Amino acid sequence: MSDLFDTAPSSSQPEAPRPLADRIRPAALSEVIGQAHVLGPEGPLGAMLAAGSLSSLVLWGPPGVGKTTIARLLAAESDRSFVQISAIFTGVPELRKVFDAAKLRRSQGRGTLLFVDEIHRFNKAQQDSFLPHMEDGTLLLVGATTENPSFELNAALLSRAQVIVLERLSLADLERLAQRAEQALGRAIPLKAPAREALLEMADGDGRALLNLIEQVMAWKPGPPLDTEALSTRLMRRAAKYDKSGDAHYNLISALHKSVRGSDPDAALYWFARMLEGGEDPRFLARRLTRMAVEDIGLADPQAQTICLHAWETYERLGSPEGELALAQSVIYLALAPKSNAGYMAYKAARAEARRTGSEPPPKHILNAPTKLMEKQGYGAGYAYDHDEEGGFSGQNYFPETMRRPVLYQPVERGFERELKKRIDWFAKQREKRGG
Repeated sequence: MSDLFDTAPSSSQPEAPRPLADRIRPAALSEVIGQAHVLGPEGPLGAMLAAGSLSSLVLWGPPGVGKTTIARLLAAESDRSFVQISAIFTGVPELRKVFDAAKLRRSQGRGTLLFVDEIHRFNKAQQDSFLPHMEDGTLLLVGATTENPSFELNAALLSRAQVIVLERLSLADLERLAQRAEQALGRAIPLKAPAREALLEMADGDGRALLNLIEQVMAWKPGPPLDTEALSTRLMRRAAKYDKSGDAHYNLISALHKSVRGSDPDAALYWFARMLEGGEDPRFLARRLTRMAVEDIGLADPQAQTICLHAWETYERLGSPEGELALAQSVIYLALAPKSNAGYMAYKAARAEARRTGSEPPPKHILNAPTKLMEKQGYGAGYAYDHDEEGGFSGQNYFPETMRRPVLYQPVERGFERELKKRIDWFAKQREKRGG
């Protein structure tokens, strides 16, 4: 009688079809495509395995770059049992069972590599529950996340695990993956060269997505190789990865801001368009563009802020998609405007001085004296009315009497601030001339 718990397929039952991604899954770390920066001899995982000292890990990277595959192979190469759970579907009772099973294996002399997919979905208490089992060696934790671990994982967990950053697959990596798929399927993908390149681009750096696309193409009725137009007609382009509340949101707005600061209108327009295509709220972009005008351009081009506010108002009146053109034009203007953060730096320096000397009173000569008592105390005594002075400038001191005069605003030699610098230099000479 056959074993009731034997899950191997019988000879009379054909094996169920397996997805292409499962059929060509690497059998060794050396077969993993991409991620050479972490798996190579000089990479962190390669070095750990060579030294026989594998530690708990957090694999951080976009979808479809091999996080699950790497975890499986690490378990095999370190001779540990591989256990996989998802933070989305696992609660406290299930975690207890996993920990108890790992303790039992340890008592029998076998280690456990626990792979936790979407580990950032666990709350603080659930993340803390791993700590004692990681510390006493009951299990080796390998977490996988698409979100920045610095923001999503507890400091205590991060201090006990090394973060390994995995990169999206390059077109060259995807081409190698496509060739491996063709070997497994025993025939070439029926696409012309430009269409094949378009297929790789559709995957957007996601190996799993590419294999799914290849399976769809291979399932079509055999015929002559298809061109790019025919491929696009039959396949929908994969939606770009963009989470308006996740890493992609912050990465792309950072790219837009730095492209504007770097005076590159083409790059700035590209990242602006990427965010719109991803579904970003144009009002958020309008707000950030206005911030760029204030922070990175400032008084080098005082009109930049007005341009942004007008573009914002135009969007509110026109809506999408016409209003987005006004925002795009403000992107171009900001990128080409002269840059200066002198006003921003002066503001921060002024706040620092205010914190340092926050109890110092103003000098008495610039205080009003509405009462006789205040007049006797010297309030307003010696005040010079600037409009009555030569050049409309008295050169008096307006800082607290015990405070050394700081230099807070230092305009740059660009744009309108060049003119402001001339004024500052003139006032400084007049102040020195008059002993102010």
